[in-house]
Amino acid sequence: MRRAVLATTGISALVVTLLALKPHQTPALAGVTPRPATTVHVPTGTSTGTGTFTGDPVDTEYGPVQVAATLTNGKITAVDVLQAPDQNGRDQRIAAYALPRLTQEALGAQSAHIDTVSGASYTSQGYIQSLQSALDRAHA
Repeated sequence: MRRAVLATTGISALVVTLLALKPHQTPALAGVTPRPATTVHVPTGTSTGTGTFTGDPVDTEYGPVQVAATLTNGKITAVDVLQAPDQNGRDQRIAAYALPRLTQEALGAQSAHIDTVSGASYTSQGYIQSLQSALDRAHA
């Protein structure tokens, strides 16, 4: 009888814990308005698009995301993250995992047309939108 009570209590606690967890990914990104990513191409050798350009802060479900893109002759040479979700340890771990990958993707693609990082959908969408606004400023 004692084992049955312990087993039932343990299983109940496990079910409650699992139900309390937030999913890593959701099909729709609530609070993030999707914006189509576009590739920005500036011919090499022009002085257009040189400097550091700050993107718009994008509010996500877990906090704002904002980046600044450094361009040299229209080529993305660096992306600095100015704001990222960091309200708790989980947010910090996700940001530490996702942001370097997003930056690497952006530098490789030379645009904001990059894939989201699995498990960091909200942060990825915020990053992409902020980067696109920085690139739009650079080429305005």
